[in-house]
Amino acid sequence: MCNDEQRAKWEPLCKELKIMGTYAQTEIGHGSNVSGIQTTATYDKSTDEFIIHTPSITATKWWPGDLGNFSSHGVVFCRLKIDGQDYGVMPFIVQLRDLDTWMPMPGIEAGDMGPKMGYHSKNNGWCTFNNVRIPRENMPMKYVSVDREGSFGIE
Repeated sequence: MCNDEQRAKWEPLCKELKIMGTYAQTEIGHGSNVSGIQTTATYDKSTDEFIIHTPSITATKWWPGDLGNFSSHGVVFCRLKIDGQDYGVMPFIVQLRDLDTWMPMPGIEAGDMGPKMGYHSKNNGWCTFNNVRIPRENMPMKYVSVDREGSFGIE
């Protein structure tokens, strides 16, 4: 989902195991209704950033593999909002943990879901976001894009 420039940044970090990722889509309240995702990514033109936010307990990301303790970054699915308009569900690359201390980044709460019947080796977790800011470039832009002025485009 990343364009060539984004792949050049993220792919080496993944291949060299400098970062570990998770896929954070599922929320407690939406089940298999992906269009019902509540987590938002609101574009702030004044800072050229997205603000990732969990608006309610039912928007808690729930069940992502390896999120409990092992992931430093996540591809987090959120509702893209620009100037009050909702553009639907899009992925965003979010740093979840500090790479030195492994503690959650400011504004992020995260944890392990605990033992799972018959599947103890998988480290499923949960997380919430309290107005976490990420650079605009952390939105994978191979198929869609948001430019500096906040214009949404389909590539």
